[in-house]
Amino acid sequence: MRLKLAKLTLCLMLAASPFAPEAAASRGDARSDVRSSASPSRAPAAQAQRQGVRQAGARSSAARQTRAGNTGGMTCVPYARSVTGMDISGNGRDWWHNAAGRYARGQRPQVGSVLAWPGSGSMSSGHVAVVSRVLNARLIEIDHANWGGPGIRRGTVMRNVKVMDVSDDNSWTRVRVQVGWTAENFGREYPTYGFIHNRPANTGLADASDEMIRPVSYTRRSAAPRSRSAQRSTAQRPAQQRPAAIRVAQARPAR
Repeated sequence: MRLKLAKLTLCLMLAASPFAPEAAASRGDARSDVRSSASPSRAPAAQAQRQGVRQAGARSSAARQTRAGNTGGMTCVPYARSVTGMDISGNGRDWWHNAAGRYARGQRPQVGSVLAWPGSGSMSSGHVAVVSRVLNARLIEIDHANWGGPGIRRGTVMRNVKVMDVSDDNSWTRVRVQVGWTAENFGREYPTYGFIHNRPANTGLADASDEMIRPVSYTRRSAAPRSRSAQRSTAQRPAQQRPAAIRVAQARPAR
């Protein structure tokens, strides 16, 4: 009986052996069909995921640019125009020459005037800044934009920045600008043209009417008028009693 069962099993195996490769091939084709049918469904999902990542990156970049613009991402020329209303074309280095015949120019600072730098060194486009306060003959404060320094991002608007005249003849043709946010430190020397005054050319300040002088748009600092006796006492004060800041401003830095 056992012998008969063994012979029967052997016969069945021999009979099924020719169909084994075809069965394996059919199973492989089935698996290929499954992979082929699944692949198109995964491809759109992966593509959509990559597109979503790109869109998120674009939104993040736009948000960074918007934040930079909202925190003072401005260059010096548009800022000077917006503050003073002066209609002068060109980069900062061009303002001095383009203002000739249209605006008064000089070598003495006045509130609302524009101090113009030529192109020099790394500052090839020049620079312009608005005078916000005259402290003395050698020291002023300016408002300007896009002047770099320690802890200052390019495009930042800075106000009440001190500028020191270090020219030999007090002509404001060489200056040093306050470095960073501290009023005690000044940077290297820069050449300047002088001041473009916010009034028509060929007019002095005493000759200009109120309509001819275009005021700056920011609020100036107000101070109570000083009496004649206070002015005389200040003028007669000995040099050694004057504030240290004035002595430092008038002292020419070592070269």
